[in-house]
This record gives sequence, C-alpha cells and structure tokens, in this order.
Amino acid sequence: MTVIRIAAALIEDGAGRILLVRKAGTAFFMQAGGKIEPGETPAAALLRELEEEIGLTVAESDLHPIGRFSAAAANEPGHSVDATVFRLRVDHSPVAAAEIAEAIWVDAGSVDAMPIAPLLRNHILPWWRGGAGRG
Repeated sequence: MTVIRIAAALIEDGAGRILLVRKAGTAFFMQAGGKIEPGETPAAALLRELEEEIGLTVAESDLHPIGRFSAAAANEPGHSVDATVFRLRVDHSPVAAAEIAEAIWVDAGSVDAMPIAPLLRNHILPWWRGGAGRG
C-alpha cells in the first residue's frame, strides 16, 4: 500500500462545531489539509494548505499538535495516509478554493450521518469526543 504523508487540521469554532471539507469530484468529508511536500514540515504544509483550500491564514503558534495517525485514504484506493494532525480554534467563514468543492461547519451530532473519511471516523472524532479537544 502506498503511504501519503499529510498534515490535517481539526478546526473548531468554540461553539461545538468542526470544519469539514469535501474535494471536488468526491463524496467524503474530511479535515482541511493536504500533502506534505519534500523538505516541508507538517506545520508549514498545513499553513500553506489552509490558505489555499479555505482562505484561512493563521500563525504556526495557533496550531496545537494532537497526534500522528494512519488510516486508509478516503479518495485514493490502495493508498493510506500518515497524518500529522493539529487542532486550532478560529472564527472564520471558509471560502472553498483550489480543489475544495465544499467547506462546512458541522456539530458532533450530525457528522455521523455524513460520508466521512476513515481518518476522521477512526481517529479524529474519537479524540475530539473523548474530551481532549475541549478547553
């Protein structure tokens, strides 16, 4: 299985919602973020991707690492992701750009009914719901 190194963000709004994105031509919602380029740190990759994908500019000091997780890639059969995940809290109205078709705020109760990426379902949501993301 081919491994894709990515950086992703669990973005919270402080009101119990998280920001999810869906790439054009796909069905699965996931965190904003993307592939880490050669020579790029996970934080630098995430900052670049957030600006490109949803028009969000934040400082590296706003990113809080929550862990590194592996999961099946949502949109690339035969691939897995090795994801460095950060948390940040913002008051931002996302603007879907680049390959992003949709960017939406969702609450914890509605996300389970959505088609979501394995990384989100198996790792990020359990971490968030476990209370680690509060405060």
